Formats: sequence, C-alpha cells, structure tokens
Amino acid sequence: MPDGWAFDEFVRSSLPALTRYAYSLTGDRAEAEDLLQDTLLKVSRAWRRIRADGNPLAYARTAMLRTYLSAWRSLLHRPRHVPLDHDLQRAAADAYGHVDARDQLRRGLAELSPGQRAVLVLGYLDDLSDEEIGAVLNRRPATVRSLRLRGLAALRRHLLEPRSAPDEARTPQTPQTRTRP
Repeated sequence: MPDGWAFDEFVRSSLPALTRYAYSLTGDRAEAEDLLQDTLLKVSRAWRRIRADGNPLAYARTAMLRTYLSAWRSLLHRPRHVPLDHDLQRAAADAYGHVDARDQLRRGLAELSPGQRAVLVLGYLDDLSDEEIGAVLNRRPATVRSLRLRGLAALRRHLLEPRSAPDEARTPQTPQTRTRP
C-alpha cells in the first residue's frame, strides 16, 4: 500500500478523535476545523518519518496542541472576536437547561488562557499525568499544577457567578438631594 493510501486511512480512522480534540482546545467549530486542517497538513508533510516512528495519532495530537498554542501567541496582537449571541446567557432556564449549562461551560473555557485550557484538556480529555503534560508543554509539573488550579478556579468563578437579567444589569440612578446651607 503506498504512503498516500496509508495517510488517507489514518485520516479516515482518526478524524473523529482529532476533531473532538481540536474542538476541546478551541471551543469553536470553525476554529477547530482550521486547527484540524493545519495539523493534518503538518502531519502529511512528515508522514514518512511519522510512520517509521510508529505512533501517528500521538504525533498528530502533539502537533495540534503546539499549533494551537502558537496560534494563540499570534492572536494576542489581533482584536478579539465577539460572538453575536452574547445575550444567550440571559435566556430563562427551561427544559433545555442542560444545553445552557454546556454553553456556559464552553464560554468559561473560552475565557481561560491557552496554557490553562491546554492543561485542562490534556489532563481531563487525554487523562495525562502532570509529568506527561509537563513534557508535552515543556513545563515543570509544578507549573502544570498551578495552571490547572488557576484554570479550575477561573471556571468555577465563571460557572458560579450569578447571571443578571437585562434590567438588573443597569445600576439604578439614585436622585441626588441637595442640602441647604
């Protein structure tokens, strides 16, 4: 079987897992697709070497994580994307409350720093130890624990902060009373 066919088979078999991984890192479907495409391009360029090493999925995940982190570095100098559905978090709870909770979690993850998000994804999605995460991110295990602690604290704050209704968001103006001298 030629190398091109082997790469096609690898993509077919690992595409669902890599897509979930990309979405977990980015939190946005379009950005996840872009990240996946960039990663597969890098993997295809190194395919002969990867096949010789023997673990293309691990290589692809590492390449995806590094591409994600380097993309965040370049995005720090660009304006931030503001979603049009900002008012969705103010919707009343109903039978679809689990969808709201998932959306709130996704928004909380989006507010984390890239390092915190990468540590949480590697720790909870890939079930890696602190030492393994440190090796992937080129950080010490103590730094990994610190990033996890701060990331979880930020998520906790985001999930527990009360959501205000549109009228409650504005502070009422108190009339100023004048005192006579």
